[in-house]
Amino acid sequence: MAAYCQVTGAVPGFGHSISHSHRRTKRRFNPNIQKKRYWVPSLRRNVTLQVSARGIKTIDVRGIDAVVAELLAKGVKL
Repeated sequence: MAAYCQVTGAVPGFGHSISHSHRRTKRRFNPNIQKKRYWVPSLRRNVTLQVSARGIKTIDVRGIDAVVAELLAKGVKL
């Protein structure tokens, strides 16, 4: 599963791990991606989305119908 949020578009960030001796090694900051299943009344079916924790909060605030309508307008296959 790719570390990509379908709602917010969050992708991994990159940076360095810095040790006590200040050596730097590459590391990756992954978003907190969850696979969630939602019932969408307008489509009358379940939709499985890969969403970050922030994406779940966005769906709670705006509603699943509004979020799914925006995704369909972008051309995302659900």
